[in-house]
Amino acid sequence: MKDDLTGPALGGAQERWSEYPQEDLYNWIRNSQAMIAAGHPRAVEMWNKYKPTVMTSFPGFTDEDIASVLLFIDEQYNKVPAGPVVAAGGGATAPQDQPGKYIYFFLFAILAVVVSVLSRVIYNLRAMVAAEDGVDIPKQKSLLQMLTSKGVVGFLIFALVVFGGYTTVNNGVSFGRQQGYAPEQPVKFSHATHAGVQGIDCQYCHDGARRSKHASIPAANTCMNCHKAIEKGSTYGTQELTKIFASIGYDPSTDKYVENYDQLSNEEIKAIYTKWIGDSYMKDNELTSLDRKGERTVSEQWEGIESALTNDLKENIAGPIEWTRIHMLPDHVYFNHSQHVNIGKLACQQCHGKVEEMDLMYQYAPLSMGWCINCHRETEVKFTGNDYYNTYKQYHDAIAKGERTKVTVEDIGGLECQKCHY
Repeated sequence: MKDDLTGPALGGAQERWSEYPQEDLYNWIRNSQAMIAAGHPRAVEMWNKYKPTVMTSFPGFTDEDIASVLLFIDEQYNKVPAGPVVAAGGGATAPQDQPGKYIYFFLFAILAVVVSVLSRVIYNLRAMVAAEDGVDIPKQKSLLQMLTSKGVVGFLIFALVVFGGYTTVNNGVSFGRQQGYAPEQPVKFSHATHAGVQGIDCQYCHDGARRSKHASIPAANTCMNCHKAIEKGSTYGTQELTKIFASIGYDPSTDKYVENYDQLSNEEIKAIYTKWIGDSYMKDNELTSLDRKGERTVSEQWEGIESALTNDLKENIAGPIEWTRIHMLPDHVYFNHSQHVNIGKLACQQCHGKVEEMDLMYQYAPLSMGWCINCHRETEVKFTGNDYYNTYKQYHDAIAKGERTKVTVEDIGGLECQKCHY
């Protein structure tokens, strides 16, 4: 709805065509190529921007059909998305249950009461008829006897099997899908600052994306390419950057790396970085000694360093930063970043969203099988300039004859099971 992909975002279509009669927008949706051939200014503009991707024609759409589609798009486009709820412990949690979810339990309770009342009414009516006829009928069962009868027990077992099977299958299908997951990281790294404000290319840090299966998490050495010169952050000052310095053993006070750093105790490391934090605080506030606020700042920042760089399994501050993984595909799924980045020429944002606007990184896409398949169905293959595709002679001939305008990943086997599950 909001992102430009193979064509313009669906949302805001009516605003983009507001300079022209509504009929022009409807004709564009029905048959865009006809409007391009006719030389319509907006149609030609859109074609020049997104060609050679051809928009599917819908000649059977009525005005009412198109109006309904546009109404639905606008409703979804203007809807405020519910962002992930970040728990205090770090992980994102699902939004709180809405009251409407409990309506089913309420209705079930009412239904149970109605069944019980009707059961007694029916029994009483049968007893009255039997008394008139002089026939004895069995004594009515108590509620406990009814609930423990073979029929009820059998039904409950059947219901539990069905519910258990559904839950198992549903959880299996959704395994690894955590769209919106936004865990707190040991270092408050902002992609909005680095990729957005500073304009750093994604592959400068995630250099594995263009040459290997994994995009890889950059080592602290990559951070130090810039932060050996930039020692204070624009938002947090020394608070977050000192975590990087402490993990790798760089002493910003002397502008040198500490020798035999991995052999130092945490107390020795503490002396190095509390001095740096304190000196920076005094310099920023033009003091000759720490005041109470400065002492609290040093103490709080050091506690943050210890908390970020140590845990139950890692007692030493020195060593790699243990980032919390966000994107996780199941083990039975094969995905190669370099194939998509180098050959497919996909932008990082297509799968990861507008990372350059994210202060806290989260999983943008569902990364489900259906989501990947739809991408393969819609993504056009770059046929020119790649000798590998010369083997697809039928497609080259069809394009040359004008019978085909594009070839998608689906056409060259992108939906074959073994491509991702071999």
